[in-house]
Amino acid sequence: MTNVSHAETLSVCYDQWAPMTIFPSEGAPARGVVIDMLDQIYPPEGYELEYYEVPLERGLAMVAEGLCDMLPEYPFAMNSEKDFVYADEETFAYSTGFVIRQGDTWRYNGIQSIRDKRIATGPGWDYSSMSVDYQSYIDDPQNSNFVEVISGHDDVVDRIVRMIKEGRIDLYVDNELVLQHVLNRLNLSDDLEIVRPGLENKLIELPIFSKKIPAAKRQRLISIWNEGRLSLTDEQKKTIFSKYDVILEE
Repeated sequence: MTNVSHAETLSVCYDQWAPMTIFPSEGAPARGVVIDMLDQIYPPEGYELEYYEVPLERGLAMVAEGLCDMLPEYPFAMNSEKDFVYADEETFAYSTGFVIRQGDTWRYNGIQSIRDKRIATGPGWDYSSMSVDYQSYIDDPQNSNFVEVISGHDDVVDRIVRMIKEGRIDLYVDNELVLQHVLNRLNLSDDLEIVRPGLENKLIELPIFSKKIPAAKRQRLISIWNEGRLSLTDEQKKTIFSKYDVILEE
């Protein structure tokens, strides 16, 4: 491994999306599956990682401003903003599901099935890669009375699932691994359930890199990620996921 005293710093902004990305705390230093992957990929290439734990919307702004070099996971969208460049290799393609109250017979069957349902999302969250219709529904001002945008630093998903339990929201869609993790951690599996199908397409997430980085350096960072992600063996990925008590079915 390259001597870290001569390492170049790579600044990483990321939001709380456990178990994929986690804000560490006293007694719980783990940063999540994807951050563990970065730790395996970049230091051997001479980079020291510097982390900034911020809400997604702030992280995107910091990447756009060049205050962070990268954000490790962001949904792929053809019409995405021009302040960053996607890597070529995805982190993962996640299956999605909806959280509802136990005993609710509702199931997703296209956009018409969510009409008159109270749904939740977070600021800056983009579902267009999974369902253009779903994102259009959220963006339509006529539906604002049925769309709750929940903001916060590190507890947005926690707050959303509690609001579903309390009857203040009816449903919420996310990565199945995130949903299972939060229900287990909050002991809500007896009150809430995950139902499928989720949205029409899988959630494809990729690292994004700031356009404020000089082009040659940015391409090197992207190439390191691409090659490092491809080189991760199934056994290495299994080891990382088992650390967080979740199983990914790719």
